[in-house]
Amino acid sequence: MICGVDEAGKGSVLGPMVVAAVGVRSADIIAGLGVRDSKQLSPEERERLFGLIKKKCRVATVIIPAEEIDAIRREMTMNACVARAHAEVISRLAPQTAVVDACDVNPFRYAEMVRGHLVHSCEIISEHHADCTYPVVSAASIVAKVTRDREITKLAKKYGKIGSGYPSDPETVAFLSAYIDQHRTPPPIARKSWKTVSVMLAKKSQSSLSAFF
Repeated sequence: MICGVDEAGKGSVLGPMVVAAVGVRSADIIAGLGVRDSKQLSPEERERLFGLIKKKCRVATVIIPAEEIDAIRREMTMNACVARAHAEVISRLAPQTAVVDACDVNPFRYAEMVRGHLVHSCEIISEHHADCTYPVVSAASIVAKVTRDREITKLAKKYGKIGSGYPSDPETVAFLSAYIDQHRTPPPIARKSWKTVSVMLAKKSQSSLSAFF
């Protein structure tokens, strides 16, 4: 078996990170589905392919919520966190070879990071932009993206319009700012260790203090 591994939501300030692995016995299975990097697909097409991938391939996913990411980052870097999660989904499928989308500037070093968490022997192929060059990693990117989008939809039903969860999304920033104004603390779904949150808290604190002078 060969499996591809990718994640969605690594840089998000709201919501979870999702890591997915897709395993196949033959590359022909994936090739016949016509998968591409999830970022190049419409939400509708991702949903359609998600169903086909789940039906024809072995799939493993790990969902790491915001509060857990904050706790993990007190012990290790974000890249190390991703590497451990990559190893977890690889271990669930136990393939002979795994292709991972490298989360480190040095793909060879990243391969060693992932390998260090594995409990069984597995060849690790680590490359940048593997989700564009390996269909099996493209499939994993689709599974990760769809799974995370569904998690964000669940959170939006509870908290209202939260946007995509990324710091570059004005709707996400507006939600975060309004929540802090109302509750004097970031929402439970925010990654409090993110610079976006700390900078926003600092600015609001400074603004509050200036009112007294």
